[in-house]
Amino acid sequence: MSTVPKRAEIDHRTTKLIVGVVALSLAGLTSAFAKDAIDSISASYYQGGWSQAVFIGFLFAIAAFLLSYNGLTPSEMVLSKVAAIAALGVALFPCECKPHAALVPYVHGLSASVMFLILTYFCYAFYGRARDKHYPQADVRAAIYAICGLTIALSIAVLALDHFLGGAFSRAVPRLVFYGEAVGLIAFGISWLTASRTLPLITRKEERFSPMKAVNPD
Repeated sequence: MSTVPKRAEIDHRTTKLIVGVVALSLAGLTSAFAKDAIDSISASYYQGGWSQAVFIGFLFAIAAFLLSYNGLTPSEMVLSKVAAIAALGVALFPCECKPHAALVPYVHGLSASVMFLILTYFCYAFYGRARDKHYPQADVRAAIYAICGLTIALSIAVLALDHFLGGAFSRAVPRLVFYGEAVGLIAFGISWLTASRTLPLITRKEERFSPMKAVNPD
């Protein structure tokens, strides 16, 4: 027997919860299902099978939820749409992963850079709102956002520097790109999972969110 939905639709906290879980699992699943050790998450596109399906499918899911997310300011609304388009660019335009050539040069790398830079901005936005609340749990969340934002920015910087230095770092650490992408995605996932207000200890009981919890209509 069908029941009346507890919520008319998903809201921004559900979006953050789903995006957080997807981002946290993307690197691990693409690597686990790959036939060989992949040098980057994007290289899973050429693996075929489940690894390729997870890579493309999860990026499309992230893009869809970012497209639906409007944030709390006009700039957040616009940037979430740009990040969604960038996520699609990462999925639809394969990387230049040896021995494979890029389908369209530079689109994949540029899309990934734009997406990660915008995700860094969102960490900054979440940080500012948490700091404004002035209570212990929010202060902990602010610290998490700050760490995640710095981690994403550092990952971008290391990979960019390695690229401009002709692979100086990746010669010493062959899977450097994979590790850098994975660290950035995990930081992204943690920040959005934190912002979903579903985690105990860092969320007050009265502000904790449950996707299955009924709410009164407006």
